[in-house]
Amino acid sequence: MANYDLIVIGAGPAGYEAAIRAAQLGKKAACVDKDRNGGTCNNWGCIPTKALLKNAELYHDMKDRAAEFGFAVNGLNFDWSKIIKRSKDVSLKGSAGVDYLFKKNKIDPMRGEAALDKPGQVKVRLADGKEETHSATNILIATGCVSRPLPGLAFNGKTVIGSKEAVVLEQLPKSIVIIGAGAIGIEFAYIFNSFGTKVTVVEMLPNILPIEDTEVSQTLEKSLTKQGIQLLTNHKTTKTEANDQGVKITVADSKGSEKTLEAEIALVAIGVSPVLPGGSLKIGLDEKGFIKVNDRYETTVPGIYAAGDIIGPPWLAHVASFEAIQTVEGLFLPGHKPKKVTVFPGCTYCHPQVASVGLTERAAKEKGLNFKIGKMPFIASGKARAIGENEGFVKVIIGEPHGEILGAHIIGSDATEMIAELGLAIASELTYDEISATIHAHPTLSEAVFEAVHAAHGTAINL
Repeated sequence: MANYDLIVIGAGPAGYEAAIRAAQLGKKAACVDKDRNGGTCNNWGCIPTKALLKNAELYHDMKDRAAEFGFAVNGLNFDWSKIIKRSKDVSLKGSAGVDYLFKKNKIDPMRGEAALDKPGQVKVRLADGKEETHSATNILIATGCVSRPLPGLAFNGKTVIGSKEAVVLEQLPKSIVIIGAGAIGIEFAYIFNSFGTKVTVVEMLPNILPIEDTEVSQTLEKSLTKQGIQLLTNHKTTKTEANDQGVKITVADSKGSEKTLEAEIALVAIGVSPVLPGGSLKIGLDEKGFIKVNDRYETTVPGIYAAGDIIGPPWLAHVASFEAIQTVEGLFLPGHKPKKVTVFPGCTYCHPQVASVGLTERAAKEKGLNFKIGKMPFIASGKARAIGENEGFVKVIIGEPHGEILGAHIIGSDATEMIAELGLAIASELTYDEISATIHAHPTLSEAVFEAVHAAHGTAINL
């Protein structure tokens, strides 16, 4: 038995960053995971999908937009196996990077399954079947989530899949039905459609990306429809059939009119389910099965903490990292009061990209707030026109009468790279005045942020 200041269960963004931060603070830390270091984000989620999205965007541009830029492309083709391999290689490099960071920070990695039978102890079943028990003053659970199945349509790994299987498909499907139009569903819709798969997306709510600003969602719907993706919003799944040859999905619109969709594969992207560590120790859960924590991220068992997806939404890697760091600093930095997540960016990496932070326009209305809207279309941006990315806009919601930034929404090229400025503005309680007084380089896409805040007050120059 080894004794640790902190044992982390789970080596995803929350887990590995927690272990590293503890080591930076001079503590003895270990991290347990049954898979490669990096977690779902690096191995099966955020990183491999972004690699696939880059391939999809390149192929789409060469196939459909080359002439616009003065290129003639003949005999264009692709090798799906090499595309998947590139995605895997990117993930492997990321995992190796975490391995290096563990070694650098003298963190003990443990490859195996963790179980909790009593406070202060972690039992680890190693890959070779042997068991070890280690003691720790503090334990952090960062075990994350897995794709949630659609009732009546169990995952079979072949014709009914989740996002984990979608990133490693050996063959590109000719047709796919994607159930759920959140970020995961829409990103895969863009990927598969770009390579020629017939894609149908089914969403029970009125708009795709339903948590985003309605105007942004509707703009993206028009773009994806133009690209050839069939979007069935306001449709519920009423009947499902699946076998080794494919799937039949019956859906009904808001009036009850039904249609049956047939495809080689159904990708279910309706949400996630928590992955709890094994063992007999009872830890308090909420009504949906996620771990309950207090203001210091401590569970109902003293000395055991939890952070990241396992404690519930928002299920985002950057939120998980933030929570984990706050937990560790609350443990080991005297006087530090852990912060809870309030303002965070949300990103969808299809093309055009979508990024947001803070309140949507409808949320601001529901709260009865006084506000102005500033909006700058990318068609009015010199940089956007120069690079051929005219689609979309920056939309900023500005409070009245003080001019604080309540929310920001971007749809367009590199939206996910631009949102940080507006997140900083909200977190720092900056106003219209501070952004309008900040010189933005010309020509850049970020000038659209500058113009959008001016547009709210009728002082935009290029609009």
